[in-house]
Amino acid sequence: MLRHLAAGALLVLACGSALPAQSAGHVWELQGIELRASRPYANPYVDVETWIELKGPGFAKRVYGFWDGGDLYRVRFVATSPGEWSWTSGSNQPADAGLNGRTGRLTASEWTEAEKRANPNRRGFLRPDAKGHALQYADGTPFFLLGDTWLGAATWRLPLTDAPADPGYQAQPGVTFQSAVALRKRQGFNSVSMIAAFPSWASDQYPSTYADRKGVFYRNAWEEFGVMVPGDKPTAKGMTDERGYRPFEILPDREGLPDYDRIVPQFFRSLDRKMQLLSDQGFVAMLETVRRDVAPPWKAYFDFDESYTRFLQYMVARYGAYNMIFSKIHFDIYLPNLSLTAEEFNQAINYHYRKYGPMPFGQPVTSLIDHATDSTFGTGDAAPWLTMHSTGNKPRDHGIYADIERQFGLVPALPTADMEPHYTGWVHGNNVVNGEQAESNSERDNYFSRAQMYGCVLSGALAGHVHGTGAYDVTSASEPPGARPYFWQALRYSSAGYMRGLGDFMLSEGARYRELQLASDDLQPRKARGSSEQGLDGWSYLMRTPGRDLGFLYFENRAERGRSSGWTPNARYRFTWFDPRTGTWGAPLDLKADRRGVLRLPAFPGGEDVAGSDWAAKVVAR
Repeated sequence: MLRHLAAGALLVLACGSALPAQSAGHVWELQGIELRASRPYANPYVDVETWIELKGPGFAKRVYGFWDGGDLYRVRFVATSPGEWSWTSGSNQPADAGLNGRTGRLTASEWTEAEKRANPNRRGFLRPDAKGHALQYADGTPFFLLGDTWLGAATWRLPLTDAPADPGYQAQPGVTFQSAVALRKRQGFNSVSMIAAFPSWASDQYPSTYADRKGVFYRNAWEEFGVMVPGDKPTAKGMTDERGYRPFEILPDREGLPDYDRIVPQFFRSLDRKMQLLSDQGFVAMLETVRRDVAPPWKAYFDFDESYTRFLQYMVARYGAYNMIFSKIHFDIYLPNLSLTAEEFNQAINYHYRKYGPMPFGQPVTSLIDHATDSTFGTGDAAPWLTMHSTGNKPRDHGIYADIERQFGLVPALPTADMEPHYTGWVHGNNVVNGEQAESNSERDNYFSRAQMYGCVLSGALAGHVHGTGAYDVTSASEPPGARPYFWQALRYSSAGYMRGLGDFMLSEGARYRELQLASDDLQPRKARGSSEQGLDGWSYLMRTPGRDLGFLYFENRAERGRSSGWTPNARYRFTWFDPRTGTWGAPLDLKADRRGVLRLPAFPGGEDVAGSDWAAKVVAR
């Protein structure tokens, strides 16, 4: 028997039926099949692979399923175009009548334009645009990433309750997952970043960073401030789900070592609910697998390439029917002994790619990175799994822009996004700009965040920007905050309010931002006298279309008024200032290029030749 559930659009196949069944649904709507094994397995996570052979208009692929506890296996998929779809189940256990030879059919219909406006995920999963530098939905509608960093949100720290979200919610203690999503949606965000699992992290008898008797480090975790263990050191932040489940079983008498070959499906059921809520609210999750620090014992005590591949595929099978950006490893920094090397991670991820191929429904795949994905993992055959580049949070100054410009020039082109280059509200040595530690949530702190939003994007990160705060760990109001602020406090920081303006600015000419090319070298001066490579003051940025009829500019605080070359000789242009603090436009000014194609740029608002604050601007041919 096959039945269609409206909530979640689940197709459920009872194991006793052998008859094909017909159902209906929409394109890009999650569909789920339940299969019940007819025999027990000692370790279903390791012993059993399930899949369906999915066929539809222009589509024929194997889509893998996952074990969800007991004798239950699920396969999730979407129809990528309207029409008739069919599937047949299979597995690596050919004698299991419950997993093999099941069939079903689906008639998929298109959403209306009103339904697409209500939830843009109905436009289809993300793809690179035709030029390869930006992202779009499957129907071609531009998607400019405006993300926030909630790395600990998959856990109890940001609980998803049954209470509906208040659409006018203001951040306060006791924040829930749904209320935080409602707030960020109102502020113009369309994505949040979460790490799916922290297997060895617990508020237990061990310090936040510790090694076993053989010297293998099990974790390099964020501290649980106020909870001390022997040696007068803080323990790690606990990262269970709301019901106390951890992502992997813990081996007895092994000093807290996770059994990376025995998964706990109940933990991921909690994450299912959060992924579904994000999808329903039109958000595209950036879902990361694990943080780099949990991998050394994985490598030391397990067949890492095989075991890590199994976990990657579990994540793909469980969440690959959502519109998401998939980060295969959270590689924020390499610390000897506290992480595997980039080469070791890349070897395992390449093994997964060779075994299972790309995402079945084409979503972007990347990695959160400390510098840049191309210089860390490579490009092309060195890292064929990368379909989207990123730059990370080191360096937190002008040095990152050369990485972005280099990625923009790679062939073939891939979209680049910059991820939390500055953490507003984090008073820490890793969040210093040119020797300057800004006071938490001060004007200068928020300026650093804003400067990197515009500077990164106009250095070529046309996929978009991920905002960050010092509360990336999602510290709950029920625990001491320590060196990082409470999550509810960080939701109030001014820097988040600039993100809507960034999106409005870049999309002010519709999809034309996707045509932009690097042109900052056509600004004179590009760098103000005395401005530092290690700072965020005094630099200017320009991207312009090949036809020289549209340009976007950004001027940092203390940038100098100058000229811009490379425009059409003797052409007339409309120049309009944009205030990145308020997200508002000024009155347009008329400019004319000289016979060499040089524009004399106007004085900054207020008549200044040296910017007293930062400004953006747009130049459009008349």
